[in-house]
Amino acid sequence: MAKKKWYAVKCGKEPGIYTTWAEAEVQVKGFPKARFKGFATKKEAESWLSGKAPVGDSSKAKKNQKRLPNHKATRQTAAVEEFDEKDKLIIHTDGGALNNPGPGGYGVVIQRDGEVKELCGGYRLTTNNRMELMACIVALREVNKSALPIILYSDSSYVVNGIRKGWAKSWRKKGWLKADGKPALNQDLWSELLDWTEKLPVTFRWVKGHAGNPMNERCDKLAVSCARGSNLGIDRGYEGK
Repeated sequence: MAKKKWYAVKCGKEPGIYTTWAEAEVQVKGFPKARFKGFATKKEAESWLSGKAPVGDSSKAKKNQKRLPNHKATRQTAAVEEFDEKDKLIIHTDGGALNNPGPGGYGVVIQRDGEVKELCGGYRLTTNNRMELMACIVALREVNKSALPIILYSDSSYVVNGIRKGWAKSWRKKGWLKADGKPALNQDLWSELLDWTEKLPVTFRWVKGHAGNPMNERCDKLAVSCARGSNLGIDRGYEGK
């Protein structure tokens, strides 16, 4: 049986705690400056909703947060993460292609001071990885003048590892060749994404996809909706036109 998820709505049509994203979504969708967050336990959700410190010993929670890789949100650090995001611009992204390759889309949710902005787009022929990269690029283009530190969440290990582990920088340094001597794919998008990471104070974090994270699920819906839309754009970097 899957672990139960809890959703706390702090600012919405009816603030409270909900056990499914479908119930919580009704309360926040279209609500100006909505604030909400998903948790692994009811206790954590109640703590965040009441504005209290994270459940358990605060010094121990901070110690765990420093010891664990910051792209892994575990049950121990779920409540701490909200405090880590204070005074930061939070971005969630997702992308994919139907049948890969095929029609594709990307989705972006940008959160700042309780305000939410959504972006999405689609292409007639592309790949999963290209749409994951495009989602990040579109998001950073949108916030390019922000002075706040940025946390960007993606469920793509390809993207997050490419940045965090320095793979993309290494490929660029070697003339876009990988360690095995083969050409790195998606050079056009990696090149622009690296440029943005060098201009903006952005930290990439991995989040598990399709695991009940409300913002990741919203990005996925946006991406799929755009991929299935009409009058899709041309991904010239992929089609070569």
